[in-house]
Amino acid sequence: MKRGEWADMAVPGTEFSLRVTPAVRRNALDRAEDGTIRAHVTAAPEDGKATAAVAALLATALGVAKSRLVLVRGVTSREKVFRLE
Repeated sequence: MKRGEWADMAVPGTEFSLRVTPAVRRNALDRAEDGTIRAHVTAAPEDGKATAAVAALLATALGVAKSRLVLVRGVTSREKVFRLE
């Protein structure tokens, strides 16, 4: 994924709902036509590693700093919601 590939979605206050699949072979983000985002990360789902990897991947896609993304819901869930500050 290229840095800033989804820059058109980087509007402050926007919430991003993601379905996370941890411990896969490669990191990837897929955006469906209905607006759902699927995140595939290589990190294991332990000690917040997968959540941190998803935040980094989403930040790269949006072209923003990782610190601008705040986890709203889904600390231990596969369904996560991030808000862009």
